Amino acid sequence: MPRIDGSTIQGHLESLSVFGRPDGGTFQHGVSRIGYSDADIAGRKFVMNLMRSAGAAVRIDAAGNIFASRPGSDPSLPPVLFGSHIDSVPNGGNFDGDLGSLSAVQILRMLNDLRIVTRRGLTAVVWACEEASFAGAMLNGSRAAAGKPRPGEMTQISRGLTKTEAIRRIGGDPEKLETALIPAEKYHAYVELHIEQGGTLARNGVPVGVVDGIVSIDDYEAIVKGAANHAGTTPMQGRQDALVAAAELILAVRDAVASEAGAQVGTVGRLDVSPNATNVIPGEVRMTIELRDLSPAKLERLGEKIKARAAAIALETRTEISMTRAGHMEPALAAVEVQRSIEAAAGRLGLESRHLPSGAGHDAQMMATLMPMGMIFVPSVDGISHSPKELTSWQDCANGANMLLETVMNLAR
Repeated sequence: MPRIDGSTIQGHLESLSVFGRPDGGTFQHGVSRIGYSDADIAGRKFVMNLMRSAGAAVRIDAAGNIFASRPGSDPSLPPVLFGSHIDSVPNGGNFDGDLGSLSAVQILRMLNDLRIVTRRGLTAVVWACEEASFAGAMLNGSRAAAGKPRPGEMTQISRGLTKTEAIRRIGGDPEKLETALIPAEKYHAYVELHIEQGGTLARNGVPVGVVDGIVSIDDYEAIVKGAANHAGTTPMQGRQDALVAAAELILAVRDAVASEAGAQVGTVGRLDVSPNATNVIPGEVRMTIELRDLSPAKLERLGEKIKARAAAIALETRTEISMTRAGHMEPALAAVEVQRSIEAAAGRLGLESRHLPSGAGHDAQMMATLMPMGMIFVPSVDGISHSPKELTSWQDCANGANMLLETVMNLAR
């Protein structure tokens, strides 16, 4: 099987980076290609031109997702779907989503140029607005394709546009959004190449990650109630300081998550302190606690452990602490058969691989509800992502593109 040259992927990534690049900036300055923005529209046009020049049939569905198809020799067989997204977070990097999308297009181009015929058809996809940049909602295009809309989201407003207006400006048809739903047996499997966005592969010198799944998430809201009082006249031993209790709870989250082996993580990401004044003892703190792991049972166990510690902290600090689960997301597990294809691809390319979970969300988690799903990770330098400093070496980019090629070809046989 011919190989994809790293310089080709580099050229495409650098060309795409122009759309959303800071004024006067270079590739190293990152990109702000926000979903549904002018920069996103220009980037999508660039990618669609690449798709057409690759000999693919290109269409935009009602949600604004872009599909580029190449027929197989047996039209009775469901095709293989593969791709990612090209939108970015504000002030983001040039590899998140882009590598998987442009590698998918390059696979179509190479097979077309070499007149290689696959048994199953191949469809490359660029999902619309994967990042949570529209009213905080993420996976916008792939959620529509999976039939998982959020109540009222079409009338929500972000950057002066309703969701309906935003979809329409990228070529979608929000009045027919139900037609974007992918039937469960339409595709044979879905594969997504992505940068790891963490440091596991780079830290261990492993070039390929075989993703076991996208983690489950439990979100909690904790409310700590103490007694607001004068900071200058209330003795230390008489205080009911809600922020001190909250600080103890933050450490309890860290300690509970670190108390057992595994890849689980826990984060306290937001604190709202009241009255939030320099000379007043905090009377109330509202805080978020987020737990992530592939195992929902483990998350349940960790949540109960943190609740027990919260009760003890409340007694010690003479405060009241309530902890309520505010949200739960089920894990999206990779299909064993797709993982095996990825492992076989690594073997054919002579690349060491390692199994790991994805701590970040991806369009692949929506596709896992419709078809067998698998993800390929390549290293992120220093584990940095969602930043202009996001970086994956060109060799690792080439490795990823060829891993995707080998995996897709294996699934398409």
